[in-house]
Amino acid sequence: MYKVENKSIEEIKDILKEQKEMIFYINTSSDENQENIIKEKIVGIGIFNKKYNEAYYINLLKNDQIQTLKEIFENEKISKIGIDLSKTYILLKQEGIHLKGIKFDSNIAAYILNPTNNKLKIENLSEQYLDIDINEVLGEDTNKNNKQINLFDKINNQEQQENSKSEEKRYTFYSYIIYKLQETTIKKLEEIKAIELFENIDMPTVTVLADMQWNGMYADEEELNNFGNQLKEQLEIKTKKIYEMAGEEFNINSTKQLGEILFEKMKLPVVKKTKSGYSTDVDVLEKLKSEDPIVTEILDYRQLMKLNSTYVEGLKQYINPKTKRIHSFFHQTITATGRISSTEPNLQNIPTRFELGKQVRKIFKPEKGKIYIDADYSQIELRVLAHMSEDTHMVQAFKENQDIHKQAASKVFKTPIEEVTKEQRSNAKAVNFGIVYGISDFGLGEQLGISRKKAKQYIEEYLAEYEGIKNFMDNITETAKETGFVETLFNRRRYIPELKSNNYMVRQFGARAAMNTPIQGTAADIMKIAMINVYKQLTNKGLKAKIVLQVHDEMMIEAPIEEAEQIKEIIKNEMENAINLKVPLIADVSEAYNWYECK
Repeated sequence: MYKVENKSIEEIKDILKEQKEMIFYINTSSDENQENIIKEKIVGIGIFNKKYNEAYYINLLKNDQIQTLKEIFENEKISKIGIDLSKTYILLKQEGIHLKGIKFDSNIAAYILNPTNNKLKIENLSEQYLDIDINEVLGEDTNKNNKQINLFDKINNQEQQENSKSEEKRYTFYSYIIYKLQETTIKKLEEIKAIELFENIDMPTVTVLADMQWNGMYADEEELNNFGNQLKEQLEIKTKKIYEMAGEEFNINSTKQLGEILFEKMKLPVVKKTKSGYSTDVDVLEKLKSEDPIVTEILDYRQLMKLNSTYVEGLKQYINPKTKRIHSFFHQTITATGRISSTEPNLQNIPTRFELGKQVRKIFKPEKGKIYIDADYSQIELRVLAHMSEDTHMVQAFKENQDIHKQAASKVFKTPIEEVTKEQRSNAKAVNFGIVYGISDFGLGEQLGISRKKAKQYIEEYLAEYEGIKNFMDNITETAKETGFVETLFNRRRYIPELKSNNYMVRQFGARAAMNTPIQGTAADIMKIAMINVYKQLTNKGLKAKIVLQVHDEMMIEAPIEEAEQIKEIIKNEMENAINLKVPLIADVSEAYNWYECK
C-alpha cells in the first residue's frame, strides 16, 4: 500500500516545502488547561507523501516539537489537506500558530455530497467512500489502542514503545485515507457540478468560522448575574401568584402535581393523557389559556425558569476565564440546507420574540474602545424566492422597494394597498413566510388562530395572485420527485428520498423540504459569500475589526471606534453585492455598545 519511513522533522519539512502540499491527520490528547478554547493538545501528526507513496509520523509528545512546524503550517503556498480543519485551526492557534493554505477538508467534501449524512468521522468516511474498514485493516482493538494518553500519565518504556508504534501505524494510515478521500470525493463533486461551491464557498468558510470562534464575544458576567437575580425575583412573585390561584402550594415543575392541580382540582378539560398521567406540555397549556388565567402564569413561570437555567446559569460555564469571552463553536456540516449552526453555547438560539428573553443579549459587549457593527439582510429568503420564481408581482415589489407584506395583503384581501390594516399585513406576512417553508392550511390556521378552512382560503388566494410562486413550488416538487434531489443557485444539493415514501406525513415533510431547501440554502450560501468577502477585506486592509457572530441573516463585527465608518461601508457593500439577483439585496446596518441595542 505505502511504507512508513522514519525521517527527521527537518527532512519532512523539506519534502513538504518541495511538494507544496501537506496531507495530514493530527493526533490529540486531552488537556485540562481552562484557558484553552478546545480542551485538547496536538501530540502527534501523521503525514502522507503521495509522490513517494510513503508516510511519516511525528511524535510531538517527546519534546513539544509543534513549534518547529510553525513555518509549514503558516506557509500559504503549502496546501493543507486534512479533516475537521476548523478544529485544527483552533488547536494550532492555541499554540500561537496561524494555519494558512487550507485547501481540502474531507468533512466539507462529504457534507456537500450528502448534507443529511451526520457520520463524518474518518472511520465513517473511509467505509462510505473507500469501502475500507480502518480498524479491520489495522487489526487493532480500537478500545485499547484509541485510548488517549493524558499528558500527565506515567507509562513504562515498553508501553510507551507499543503506544508509539500503534499511533504511528494508525495516524499515518489516517493520513493515507485522507489522500484517498480527496481523490474520490473531488471526482464526485465534479460529477454533481459542486466543485466551485466546495472551492469558492465552503472551503474559505472554514477559516472564517474558525477565526470567529477564536475571536469570541465578550460576556459581562456581572450583568449576567444581575439579570439572573432579576429572573429569580420574578420567579418568586410568579410562584406565590400560582400558589394563590391554585389554593395550595405544590411543585410547579412536577408534571404529576401540576396535572393533578389543573385537571383534578381545578377541573380544566383534559387535552392529552400519557402513560404516566396528564400531559402538561407547552402545546397543551397553550390550548388551555382561555380556560383559566393560572395557565398563562404557568407558561410565564416556565419561560423564566428556562431563561435562568439555559441563558444565565447555562452561559456562565462557557465564559473563558482568560479571555472573558464566549467562544461558541460554529458548524457548517450539520444542517441539511447549508445554514451555519452554533453550539456550546447556541448563540443563534437566544430568544428574540419576547422582551425579557431578548435582554440576555445585553451581556454581550465589545471591549473598551470598540463598537459592534451589525448588518442584517432584509427579507433575504423572500428576495431569493422572487429571483428563483421570477414572479412578476414579487419582483416588482422588491424592485420598487414596496412593503412586500402590504402588497400581499392588498392582493389576498382585495383591499387597496393604502387601506391595508395592521392585522391584514400581519396575516399576509405569515402567509409570505409560510409559503417559503411549505406551510399547510392546518399550520397557518394554528399560527394565526383561524379556522383551517379560512387558512386554506388565504393560501389559495395568495397562490392565485402570485402565479409565478405557485408554478415554482409545483415544479420544484415534481422535479425533486423525478431526480430525487433539489439544489440551490450554487448547486448545493439535498437528496429527498421522503418524497417517495408510502407514508403521507413523510411525503409531506419531503414536499416542504423540497420547497424550502433551494430558498433557505441559497440565502445561506449568499451569507457565506458575504462573510468570506468581508473577511478578505478586513485581512487585506490590515484592519483590527473582527467578525464575531453570524446568526442566519445577520453578521456582527467588533471594530475599533475609529474604524467604525469604514467597517459599515465594507459590510453593507459586501453583503449587498455578494450576488446579482433579479431583485436588489438590502442589508440594514446598525452600531451599538451591546448586542441587544443592535437593530
